[in-house]
Amino acid sequence: MVGIGIIGTGKQGSDHARRIASLGERARLVAVHDRDRGLAISVAEDCGARVASSDQALIEDPEIDAVLVASSTETHVQFVLACIAAGKPVLTEKPLGITVPSCELVLDAEIDAGRRFTTVGFMRRYDPEYGRLKATVDAGTVGEPLVVHCIHRNASVPQTFATRQTLTDTVIHEIDIARWLLDDEIVSVALEKPRHRPSVTRQLADPLLVRLEAKSGSRVDIEVFANAGYGYDVRCEVLGTKGYVAMGAGGHELVTAETAPEQGFPRDWLERFRPAYDAEISNWVDSLGDQRPTASAWDGYAATVVAEALVRALQTGHREAVSVGARPDLYR
Repeated sequence: MVGIGIIGTGKQGSDHARRIASLGERARLVAVHDRDRGLAISVAEDCGARVASSDQALIEDPEIDAVLVASSTETHVQFVLACIAAGKPVLTEKPLGITVPSCELVLDAEIDAGRRFTTVGFMRRYDPEYGRLKATVDAGTVGEPLVVHCIHRNASVPQTFATRQTLTDTVIHEIDIARWLLDDEIVSVALEKPRHRPSVTRQLADPLLVRLEAKSGSRVDIEVFANAGYGYDVRCEVLGTKGYVAMGAGGHELVTAETAPEQGFPRDWLERFRPAYDAEISNWVDSLGDQRPTASAWDGYAATVVAEALVRALQTGHREAVSVGARPDLYR
């Protein structure tokens, strides 16, 4: 039985804790840690785990074989590096890091160790609908991909949410999906700021229209709306030389905040992607020791490179070039 420790027991971490606790003989949630000790105690009691005295104590615990990081975004890299130093596999929620140099520290640590330790929580790769798109594109059924259309709408976000977070915490999912569906790297980005909702705070430009260009010449357009109001709505369509394949929307012609509950729109990402999270955690537990995670540190790094370019485009108003560099042999 694999012993798991969790750092961060907020909304995401507590959901993962219950998920791991339900795996039966395949895994055991040994301990949790959170800077809010009361929250950690509540989750530990609910899942039959104990509370670690510190994050480092959890990572070094001999009963813990692998660590799941669901703490605040800015702490991901420090905990991932500590896990690598301890020789323990780690699954970190996205993004891997909020800056390119911080992600490069993880790549360097894994290359120095000669193996992959890190899995990045791009759970959409485990979603059945995205899986169908990927299989269809890989089979050549729609021909060569020309355009990927994406929609990412949240019902709402906190008042403190800023435009940079839209790009680094929200659009980063579409960045990863685009790379994954096209099996290609992004070489340039651009964005537009259309008319905003009157209720949106000054630090949040919402919605945004994001454009990505892949090395092959394929284009990706992303409409991201953090305060759509009616529900959580994610869609994707791949247009190819022979046809297209699409997911999402359910064929609805009119959706409002009043009609959305009856039309089956989920409230948030945890509800929409619950099966994907289940599959992600199950796969991670079963493949511990496997040095080829589905979404590696390289994938986390590449997504952050693109996200940082989008932040530059937000500031300059111009198209920005992207260069992820040569992929190290460890990630081939």
